[in-house]
Amino acid sequence: MAVEPKHHSSLNWFSHQPYLLLSLTSLFWAGNIVLLRYAAGRVPPMTVSCVRWIGALVVLWPFARPHFAKDWPVLRTRLPLVIVLSATGFAYNNAMSNVSLQYTSALNALLIQSSGPLFIALWSLILFGARLTMAQLAGIAISLLGVLTIILRGDLGALGRIHFNKGDLLFASAVLAFGLYSALMARRPATHPLSLMCLTMGCGSLLLVPFSIWEHMNGFTLKADALTAATLSYLVIFPSALAYTFLNRGIALIGPNRAAPFLHLVPVFGSAMAILLLGEKPHLFHLAGYVLVLAGVIIASRRG
Repeated sequence: MAVEPKHHSSLNWFSHQPYLLLSLTSLFWAGNIVLLRYAAGRVPPMTVSCVRWIGALVVLWPFARPHFAKDWPVLRTRLPLVIVLSATGFAYNNAMSNVSLQYTSALNALLIQSSGPLFIALWSLILFGARLTMAQLAGIAISLLGVLTIILRGDLGALGRIHFNKGDLLFASAVLAFGLYSALMARRPATHPLSLMCLTMGCGSLLLVPFSIWEHMNGFTLKADALTAATLSYLVIFPSALAYTFLNRGIALIGPNRAAPFLHLVPVFGSAMAILLLGEKPHLFHLAGYVLVLAGVIIASRRG
């Protein structure tokens, strides 16, 4: 009897761990927000978005190619859905997030992103009549309270003192588009995940090409320096190729409504990065927020 190679066994185990996959997705996206806010004004947002998906496509294509030819007939019949997924999950969501970070703070972006699970639930209800269970609703509420505790540094009264600008509205529209993408993923074509991923990445990058050309014509171009190289390397590998692969697999395993609360881990990881990498001091409100977010995610992601 043939013995399954150890690395294949480990990979198979990893691909069936939705909570781990979704947690890593949030970790990579937290780094995405911190890095792009740091680089705001130095990298053209549309061009970075376009290059990001082209780079991720190049990384994933060798793995997807054996499956794509077989899956193309199915994908071709579902092209309208594929284009909507490309526009919402890759082109608009990513580009508007990048543009908004030119105008808003990482604090406001993290605060707005915490509404992501509510948008996913709203789209699931509107499109498919999928209602949240009481556990999912309670879990989202608890984890949202934890997010607010972290972002507002334990002072919930500070919520009324936050000022929103056009960057915040753009970021909110990006989160709304991502909610639609996540809800529609429940109706994705029955193909190998990498086939769908590469096609949507390719379509998303094509949709961004005209805007990238416009940026270039207006003098906002990529600079060949270390910051640009580091930014693009991180964006291509972690929040793009890996995060979207993990996200789609997680949604496939437990559904969009149970996967949605994991978005609340983004500000948790973001604040942890600030403590570990930027030398910020941990406080009691960090611990309280982490406990609330973790409790909410556990409650919301349970079956039934």
